[in-house]
Amino acid sequence: MQTQRLEGALLENPEQASLFQQPIREPVLTCEDNLSFMERLPDGQMKLVVTSPPYNLGKAYEAKTSLDAYLESQERVISECVRVLHPQGSLCWQVGNYVDNGEIVPLDAVLYPIFRAQGLKLRNRIVWQFGHGLHSTRRLSGRYETINWWTKGDDYTWNLDPIRVPSKYPGKRHFKGPNIGKLSGNPKGKNPSDVWSFPNVKSNHPEKTIHPCQFPVELVERLVLSMTEPNDAVFDPYMGVGSAVIAALMHDRVAYGCDIVPEYVDIAHERVRQLRTGELRTRPMGKPIYDPSLPNGGH
Repeated sequence: MQTQRLEGALLENPEQASLFQQPIREPVLTCEDNLSFMERLPDGQMKLVVTSPPYNLGKAYEAKTSLDAYLESQERVISECVRVLHPQGSLCWQVGNYVDNGEIVPLDAVLYPIFRAQGLKLRNRIVWQFGHGLHSTRRLSGRYETINWWTKGDDYTWNLDPIRVPSKYPGKRHFKGPNIGKLSGNPKGKNPSDVWSFPNVKSNHPEKTIHPCQFPVELVERLVLSMTEPNDAVFDPYMGVGSAVIAALMHDRVAYGCDIVPEYVDIAHERVRQLRTGELRTRPMGKPIYDPSLPNGGH
């Protein structure tokens, strides 16, 4: 019999459980195939679906297949994600490149027709830039991935203020015209734009686990804060070690996640426990990126 574990409890026979029929405040984390998990979810429940699927590179947690087979598999998962997505919700799909004999295929480009065929609208192609990774010898070293932000329609949840960043010239004022002397920018800060710089999770990152490609929590926090409200449901269908779950819980959202690797799911549960006891280490939003040219790296 399959089982589904909640923080502090073990629920048997999830098909008959009431978890998916009423609002809950505990995270729902399970070691299960995402299509099987989503079968039990009602239509339109998730305000935010955010994930980073396998890139078909043959890493430890995935079996490499042909690109066509990979896209067919992704299409099935994306279709179910769209079904469970709230009418005012957002779907954020973070991917890099598929590599075959040194040739790269940008996965967001080949996945684009699948999302469009579902009737979704692309709001932003967010570039996530990071400083560290493998060094290439026959091409430039890759230092970015993309997050494609899709919505079902034009009426979607969007909150800019919680994710504003400091203005370059916070005290700048109009020097002429009817607003002379008044602040020319928003005193709360500026729009962070569609290029985001966050450190990726490598060996010296405070969030590092055994997962080779985990989300930094602060990246998902920005999506959670801007695209959902408190008590909204957030779902990661390729949960890994639960970074999206952590980001959702940190901001009073209801978190759902699944993964097929038992070790990752166990770590996700342990991270939730540590979050609740105050033991979990995460890199805080807004912390400057380490710069060796500055005293103490700028920290």
